[in-house]
Amino acid sequence: METTSTSDAAKPLVEVADFRTDSRYRLVHFAGHGWEPLGPEELEPRIHQLFPDLDPHDPARVHWADRPWEWPAWHPGEA
Repeated sequence: METTSTSDAAKPLVEVADFRTDSRYRLVHFAGHGWEPLGPEELEPRIHQLFPDLDPHDPARVHWADRPWEWPAWHPGEA
């Protein structure tokens, strides 16, 4: 029989890793799905795909390691 502890219920469903300037992406961990590199235009659609009722701006459920909603500068054509 599985039980869910209150500490599990309080864990974020989405964790965004540290800001790094050597990539256009930020690594994002989705509970039950693992880590994915995502660009700014990909984050909210992916959250809604995996967790349709989750508010992407809920700090209790979406944890940013640092610099919330900031992404490394990147311009089309860069490697």
